[in-house]
Amino acid sequence: MRRVVITGIGVVAPGGVGTKAFWELLTAGRTATRDITLFDASPFRSRIAAEVDFDPAAHGFTAEEAERLDRAAQFAVVSAREAVADSGVADGLDPLRTGVSLGSAVGCTTGLDTEYATVSDHGRKWNVDHTRAVAHLFDYFVPSSLAAEVARSTGAQGPVSLVSNGCTSGLDSIGHAVDLIREGNADVMVAGATDAPISPITVACFDAIKATSSRNDDPATASRPFDRTRNGFVLGEGSAVLILEEFERARRRDAPMYAEISGFASRSNAYHMTGLRAGGDEMAEAIRVCLDEARLAPTAVDYINAHGSGTKQNDRHETAAFKRSLGSHAHEVPVSSIKSMIGHSLGAIGSLEVAASALAITHNTVPPTANLHEPDPDCDLDYTPLTAREQDTGTVLSVGSGFGGFQSAMILTRPRLVEAV
Repeated sequence: MRRVVITGIGVVAPGGVGTKAFWELLTAGRTATRDITLFDASPFRSRIAAEVDFDPAAHGFTAEEAERLDRAAQFAVVSAREAVADSGVADGLDPLRTGVSLGSAVGCTTGLDTEYATVSDHGRKWNVDHTRAVAHLFDYFVPSSLAAEVARSTGAQGPVSLVSNGCTSGLDSIGHAVDLIREGNADVMVAGATDAPISPITVACFDAIKATSSRNDDPATASRPFDRTRNGFVLGEGSAVLILEEFERARRRDAPMYAEISGFASRSNAYHMTGLRAGGDEMAEAIRVCLDEARLAPTAVDYINAHGSGTKQNDRHETAAFKRSLGSHAHEVPVSSIKSMIGHSLGAIGSLEVAASALAITHNTVPPTANLHEPDPDCDLDYTPLTAREQDTGTVLSVGSGFGGFQSAMILTRPRLVEAV
């Protein structure tokens, strides 16, 4: 079976644009949650989020491009450019053997939210052509336009797709890209996810089900996965794009290799749109299948990059899944949630977590779980509170859980230059 490695990483995240700023924020345990500034959030229950400080002009977008491209598309294009530059893959790239697999939970929701308001009866006037909408409304309306923009910016003419599986979209899009390379349908994949969901309609959506934190008086400490006092997740935004490359191709060109993707699996609980079965069976099954594909025992896992959303039911469900799939080793392996620092960017977070997992392997460092001061007795594993930890991280498990019952797991390992006998 063809092997797949990560040779480039590009990140747009709260707290900084670029892989260096992203990793520095995570390992310092700093949080990027603040009051929402992108719109007037005063009427809402939750008025905080982890926003990206992002100026389109500073990243090379013309005024016309900045107006045409949704914020999520801008994030994806910048991440893809950074990943391509980081990998050095552009030289000798065959466009027909290069594809794109992008994930997004809510697509171009920022642009759509704005347009829905302006084309309403109280919004924009009819123009001379008897239309109200901007010419690029179709791009906002169709999520696949995000993948198309990345393909155009990278010159990829191979398989291009958009995966929208809620909060597992980022993991699932990378898993799909891995399969395309393994099966011989591509040699290089530009893979990841993007979401810019900090808009009135999205905030209202999560307000309605009380899934987000209402700790508005202290935004920096609002995201507190696995803590006894947690009261919901903090909405975030961002993008991470990886260059996935067939191993032999990468080795021939002496490319940098952050990690190998050795296993991936996904399952559904077929149960409830937002509810989770307490035992964590479906996530546990995804982890077991993922380990089998990687040909690894549970004891091989050095670090778990958790979903860790900070909701009561998710953190307990996830803890149960780790115990069920890893057995006694679940009590020995460090676990952490980067959502405590950069919020929950819905579909994009899975790709950001895979990027963090690859960097953890590169730097032999476990990022901390910020704001974890009072552990929930039902979350009784080593959740790496407050401070990063230096240790061997040659094998990392990254998991995701999404509304709709989606459960995904991915194994990343330090690349072996020679196959084990």
